[in-house]
Amino acid sequence: MTIKKTLFNRKAKYGLLPKSLSLLLGLTLSSSLMAANPSTSEVNKTGLAVTDKTVKVGIMHSLTGTMAISETGAQQAEKLAIEQINAMGGVLGRKIEYIQEDGASDWPTFAEKSRKLLVKDKVAAVFGCWTSASRKAALPVFEKENGLLYYPTFYEGLEQSKNVVYTGQEATQQIIAGLDWVAKEKGAKTFYLIGSDYIWPRTSMKIARKHIEKVLKGKVVGEEYKPLGNTSFGSVINKIRLKKPDVIYAAVVGGSNVAWFKQLKAAGITGKKQTLLTISVTEDEVLGIGGENLVGFYSAMKYFQSMETPKNKEFVAAFKKKFGKDSVIGDVTQAAYLGPWLWKASVEMAGSFDTDKVVAAQETGKISFDGPEGMVYLMPNHHLKTKLVIGKWRKDGQADVLYQSDYIDPDPFPKGYQ
Repeated sequence: MTIKKTLFNRKAKYGLLPKSLSLLLGLTLSSSLMAANPSTSEVNKTGLAVTDKTVKVGIMHSLTGTMAISETGAQQAEKLAIEQINAMGGVLGRKIEYIQEDGASDWPTFAEKSRKLLVKDKVAAVFGCWTSASRKAALPVFEKENGLLYYPTFYEGLEQSKNVVYTGQEATQQIIAGLDWVAKEKGAKTFYLIGSDYIWPRTSMKIARKHIEKVLKGKVVGEEYKPLGNTSFGSVINKIRLKKPDVIYAAVVGGSNVAWFKQLKAAGITGKKQTLLTISVTEDEVLGIGGENLVGFYSAMKYFQSMETPKNKEFVAAFKKKFGKDSVIGDVTQAAYLGPWLWKASVEMAGSFDTDKVVAAQETGKISFDGPEGMVYLMPNHHLKTKLVIGKWRKDGQADVLYQSDYIDPDPFPKGYQ
C-alpha cells in the first residue's frame, strides 16, 4: 500500500472549567473571533452540516466487542470537550452537535460508519477509531470523501495523511524512547516481544526489534502474537519462564489484557521479579485487569491520570463529575480530549469549516494547546510534538510517574525503521 505523505469570559457550566477560554487552553482569541458570527455561506462552501447556529461532527468508537474496554473513555472525553466548547460559545459561534456511531470492534464496520458520517450526515469532522486496523480501514474513505479524522491512539507511525490528525504518539515518541529508557534504567539486554495479532503490534515489534538489535545492541529471545480477543497465554508464559528475558515488552490490546496479566500473576511473574514494559495498557485497561495484577509493571505513554499539574487536576475533576467518581482516565482518553479543542483552534484560524482550509491552518505549525498532559504542538506533519512519560503501576490502578522526557518532535517515517 502506498502511504501518503501529505500532511469572553463566560461562566463555566461544566466541571471545574476556568472562567476564560484562554486560561484553560492557552489559546489566543483574536478580536475578529469575538465579533459577530460569520455567515454560513462564508464558513461552509462544501455542503457540510453547518447552519447559522450548529455544526455536526461524528464520534466513532467501539462501544461493543473486545475493544470497548479501551475505547469507552475516548468517546467520553470527546463528549466532555464538546460540552466545554459549547459552554464557551461553540466554534465560530456555532454549537457542536455530535452523531455517535459504534465501530463494534470490527474494522469493516469502521469503514461503513465513516462513509455514513461523511456522505449521509456530512459531518465537519470525526473523532474516532482506536486500533490501527480500524484507522486503516477508515482512511481510504476519509481521503476519498475529503473528511477530517482526529485519531487519538499511540500507533506505529509510517503514515501521514492530510485527512488525519494524530493526537497520540507515534513510534519514535513511544517505542524507541521507551526502549531507550528501560535499557538505561534497568540495564536490559534481552527482550521477549508479545503482542496481539494485527498491524499495530506487529509493526511496533518490527520497529522495536530493529532498535533493540541495531541501536541498543541487545537480543530478542522470543517474539509471539495472539489473536485479538485471545484469553489463553499459558504457552507464551512457559516460554518466557524458560527464556528468562530482562524485559517482557508487551503490546497486548483490549480485553485480552485481563487474561494476560492475571495469568502472569498466577504463574508467579510479577513486578517484584520481572521487568515488564507495555505500550498498550492505560488506566482504562487497568480498570478491567485489576491493579493488583499489574503492581510494579511499567507503561510507556505520554499521560497518566496521576500527573500533578493544575490543568490535569481540573480535567480529572470535570471528567469524574460527568462520568462518575469511579471513572478513570487513560492516555488515549486524554489524547481523545485534545481532538475537539485542536479542531476548534484550526477552524477558527481558518475562519472556515471547509476541510482544505482547516488542513491549511493545521499545517502552519502555529496550532498549540495547553491540555492535561501539558502543552502540545500540532506540527505540519499532522502529528503532535509531545513527551514520553513512564509510569509504574500501583495496586490502586494508578501509576507513579517515574520519568518524563524532553519534547520529542514527531517523525512518522524514521530512517532505518521502515
